[in-house]
Amino acid sequence: MVHLRLEGITKRFGSFVANDSISLEVQSGEIHAILGENGAGKTTLMNVLSGLYQPDSGQIHLEGVPVHLTSANDAIQHGIGMIHQHFMLVPQLSVAENIVLGTEFGLRLNLRQKMEQVRSMSNRYRLQVDPSAIVGDLSVGMQQRVEILKVLYRGARVLILDEPTAVLTPLEVESLFIILRQLAAAGHTILFISHKLDELLNLCDKVTVLRQGQVVETLPIQSVTKEILAQLMVGRKVLFSLDKGIPNPGSTILDVQNLYVKDDRHLPAIEGVTFQLRTGEILGIAGVDGNGQRELADAIAGLRSVAEGKICLEGIDITEWSVRQRIQQLHIGYIPEDRQRIGLVMNLSIAKNLILKAFKQLPFCKNWLLQDSIIDAHAIHAIKQFDVRAIDEQVSVSNLSGGNQQKVILARELSGHPKLIIAMQPCRGLDVGATEYVQKQLLIERQRGAAILYISTELEEVMTMSDRIAVMYRGQFMDILDAAHATIETVGVLMMGEKVSKVLDTIPATTST
Repeated sequence: MVHLRLEGITKRFGSFVANDSISLEVQSGEIHAILGENGAGKTTLMNVLSGLYQPDSGQIHLEGVPVHLTSANDAIQHGIGMIHQHFMLVPQLSVAENIVLGTEFGLRLNLRQKMEQVRSMSNRYRLQVDPSAIVGDLSVGMQQRVEILKVLYRGARVLILDEPTAVLTPLEVESLFIILRQLAAAGHTILFISHKLDELLNLCDKVTVLRQGQVVETLPIQSVTKEILAQLMVGRKVLFSLDKGIPNPGSTILDVQNLYVKDDRHLPAIEGVTFQLRTGEILGIAGVDGNGQRELADAIAGLRSVAEGKICLEGIDITEWSVRQRIQQLHIGYIPEDRQRIGLVMNLSIAKNLILKAFKQLPFCKNWLLQDSIIDAHAIHAIKQFDVRAIDEQVSVSNLSGGNQQKVILARELSGHPKLIIAMQPCRGLDVGATEYVQKQLLIERQRGAAILYISTELEEVMTMSDRIAVMYRGQFMDILDAAHATIETVGVLMMGEKVSKVLDTIPATTST
């Protein structure tokens, strides 16, 4: 039976058409993938379905009945719940308190009764989690279970999951898939948004591909491959096997010794990390988000002070150097994780953002005046080279999609051939075509002789790009592996803080020298 039907959904923002007469059907008990490149209209469509946007035309039908969703609360009243990539939980509250938050409006809350309700629901859906546990003390995978329970508690029969595996370990991903299959078997309808084609092929029943705001195709998952999906997404063939070439590392360019760094709450984030990075080498950092990767990248870039230890670049102790010194004297390229807070000035144009590190220098500045024609020409070239989807170079970056904002940062940070590149989640939010391009650019920089610290929560991405892989857990390196011999199982176990020898038989790890 058709549970959800979208008919001719159109949504415009000014003259831009984000969704162009989109129609699709989803059966009860079906896991249906929504796939598309950056700017294809996936997020807009899901925001329409979850009540955050109202369509300019078209109709949503639930179980054959037309519905009008004017708010997120209206959507949940109709049984539609969205589980966002970034969890909407209060870390200081218990699991039960988070789940009932916003649903109880009486003067007194019988928390014990609510905990029993949550426990019963947890057991019924096989989402085992302690209702009395403090959410901030739970693993990321368990927090995701809380998010799922939260929408189920509100009566959701249609679940929208937006990039749900972005911060999970491989074992947590498999656990999530088991849960989603159980929910589908119980009659829930699931819309699954992900850039990871392997996940879609493993989990979903059908896939709808969007391109430029329109439906390209809806197909049963058994009839497609990664190659077919990628071509439908971007309109051309995409290569999935990168030819990294034979690594040819040279001399040590970055030497980090016994590094200790604190987080924003002044708690230990990096504890005693030591490693070396050589020219012509990519050292990948694998780990679940929040295990010190951001603090490590910020410390090397000079954005965060070092509590103890030493950072040397080309034999020079730069531990106390400022960001400007590192950029101007040693030319470090830094792709930050938070593109909006750190990577860009959101109210400035693409052209201005591309020269943030060099706006006082020739040829962009002469006699203290910005050279607008040169700045614009530089931006036009970068927009074309990095496939930034924008009307022109004067568009404010705040009006770009997240993926296109990331491309602006990449265009700026890779210009000038930096000696050291710190790439923090460089492909986050990018579709397969853009990811392929970014990775090729970084491999070109490696071939040129740049040293690259490649940090990502996407395990397959790290394994694809790296020459060596350091696995982080709670601010420490569990091990540094030779990427040519490392396996997903090995790295996945280390990401959970376990020593490989205790859990599975695997190859000997090669440590850094």
